[in-house]
Amino acid sequence: MKLLFCLLGLVLIIEGLPYFAFPHKMKKWMLVMQEVPDSHLRLMGFIAMAAGLLIAYFFKE
Repeated sequence: MKLLFCLLGLVLIIEGLPYFAFPHKMKKWMLVMQEVPDSHLRLMGFIAMAAGLLIAYFFKE
């Protein structure tokens, strides 16, 4: 459980960093993302989840 909370904290740091460092660029990027078709976003999300699963599997303790 301790590892889960540690990983959650790291994810929040990585997710929050661009908003902290480049807030103006993130706003512009969000406007661009609205133009991307849902099917492309779903595919990118699936690929990210699959990559995360593979990384977790190969580097498990």
